[in-house]
Amino acid sequence: MARGNNFNKDRFKSARIYAGYTISELAEQSNISKQAISQFENGKAKPTLETMISFLPLLKFPMEFFYEKDLVKDVKVGNTFFRSLVSATKKARLSQIEKTKYLSAICDYLETYINFPELNLPSAQDLLGSDAGKLDDLRSITSEDIERITLALRNYWGVGTEPISNMVHLLEKNGLIVTSLGTNSEKVDAFSQCQMIGNRERYIVVLGNDKHSAVRRQFTSAHELAHIILHNWSTDTEEYQEEHRLIEKQADNFAGAFLLPKEAFIKDLLYPINLNFYVELKKKWKVAISPMIVRAFQLEVITYNQYQHLMRQMNAKGMKIQEPLDEKILVPQPMVLPKAIDLLLTNKIATPKELINAGGLNLSQDMVEELLGLKSGTLNVNGQNEEEVLLYLADHKQEKRANP
Repeated sequence: MARGNNFNKDRFKSARIYAGYTISELAEQSNISKQAISQFENGKAKPTLETMISFLPLLKFPMEFFYEKDLVKDVKVGNTFFRSLVSATKKARLSQIEKTKYLSAICDYLETYINFPELNLPSAQDLLGSDAGKLDDLRSITSEDIERITLALRNYWGVGTEPISNMVHLLEKNGLIVTSLGTNSEKVDAFSQCQMIGNRERYIVVLGNDKHSAVRRQFTSAHELAHIILHNWSTDTEEYQEEHRLIEKQADNFAGAFLLPKEAFIKDLLYPINLNFYVELKKKWKVAISPMIVRAFQLEVITYNQYQHLMRQMNAKGMKIQEPLDEKILVPQPMVLPKAIDLLLTNKIATPKELINAGGLNLSQDMVEELLGLKSGTLNVNGQNEEEVLLYLADHKQEKRANP
């Protein structure tokens, strides 16, 4: 039951940001003034129960959420790298950042029961070696550095120069938290985030769940890995479009080099100006045709004119929209968080209700399932309760028949 004297202004503001509203938008949708909403968020006023009820359909948080102490630990969030910074609205980006804070809090709760893979992530400087120059800023990272870093990371993770069939699994195996969130029309493709919880680092990679191409997800995962390895998490590039373009270019080059290691890929480029041959290479390397052509050009296996010709062929055949084999290669899915939930439920270590509450967060079932990348209904509390009641009533009827 909501307790008016314990209204939590910080949770109210967090819920608004999470739901993707500005103060003005929430005011317009709820018919509550902007001034009143601002006062609720800065603690100068408290909403009545009737006012709170008008917010619930919009914010979609349970009523209890707004009347609990803030149990989200002090999480320091570094710069969040969004692939679609230009097209994504600021409120959409803030919403996703807020969601990852709650995801992190749920992970803290799960870690009281589950031993997740430890973070196994060397720095770019360590991968280059002590004889290399310092990576002081973005412009100090050369294409040669990226080649060396990606090859060294492959060796460090024990994958050599073989094709990587599942980038998502590789990230999870090495201690990164990977999930898939709906991004819909807000044009947020994917993003990565560094968090500091106390003195411990946590890296989160969020993949948009509206993509149906395995090879796109492969490349996106490698692209986000690039930000984690290469880029300074304390530098905010949001206001600097030139720096953002450079960062994105470096991340794309890293993804290409990591997924298609130089020597091994060159050996496979037997017919580099034959578009159909790249379809065959796609089966092996699990990389889209367009990035393979770009990589062939970067490695000087094909000329610029040949690169342009291949791209025109792709466009003429509609392959820029959907490539051959896209519907046949299985899309890699994050598995660690869903498996953790399954382990806790199967072994009756935690109930769905306890997992939804996650140590006092008091989110909704839909929110927790979305944050963890679970199938809808995985944490169906109502369904379980209903079944238990029906079984009880059946037993009671049998008892009455035996003892009229």
